[in-house]
Amino acid sequence: MLEIITSSALPVRHGFFTRKGGASSGVFAGLNCGTGSSDQTEIVAINRARVAEAMGVDAGALAAVHQVHSADVVTVVGPTADRPRADALVTAAPGVALSVLTADCQPVLLADPQARVIGAAHAGWRGALDGVLEATLDAMEAAGARRDRIRAVIGPSISQPAYEVGQEFFDAFLAEDRDNHRFFTHSPAGRYLFDLPSYGLHRLRSAGVGHAEWTGHCTYRDSERFFSYRRTTHAGEADYGRLISAIRL
Repeated sequence: MLEIITSSALPVRHGFFTRKGGASSGVFAGLNCGTGSSDQTEIVAINRARVAEAMGVDAGALAAVHQVHSADVVTVVGPTADRPRADALVTAAPGVALSVLTADCQPVLLADPQARVIGAAHAGWRGALDGVLEATLDAMEAAGARRDRIRAVIGPSISQPAYEVGQEFFDAFLAEDRDNHRFFTHSPAGRYLFDLPSYGLHRLRSAGVGHAEWTGHCTYRDSERFFSYRRTTHAGEADYGRLISAIRL
């Protein structure tokens, strides 16, 4: 059975899918939806078809992008097999499900239910720092949304206790805004621990969204439910699965 995390803050059909209920095996065991992984192509296609069915759309209406940790956003006008290089999608078209893949980065689903405009963003530290969330809001406004009506939910992401980073990382955030120091604490080893979800919430709220929240799930800590790039790296595994998050009107 698929396990789908939802939020009452989003009054449209959506879901942050866990790794449960998929057809993959080995290090990809479960619902690996990453076409860029070394998992079997046909198995990934089965997993994605299960997600499309759960979202009530045909597989061809599960829109996606080729994610590159950018601040680029595409506006989707209908079902398409194209996957442009970008990290967020926006649409006002009914019957299209927007999707993003993550494995520690933030999946962010957004909706202005009154204007019937939705968005989905892949916001890792680089994309968030470079403005992918604000760019998504801009694209939603261009499609008819109003910023103060937009509701945004950050799904399962790596949490601060598991996100150890170095001095250069810390310096990059302080160069952007000296107040960003508040998103860091020190690890027992004296390195920095970064609070990615809090930073994402800060960027969303500072941009003027009507509501923003995080589901509170850590991808690193819960290996039964979530894939994690960092956990895979620490374990010395060759590859890792990708979680999918989706939203539709």
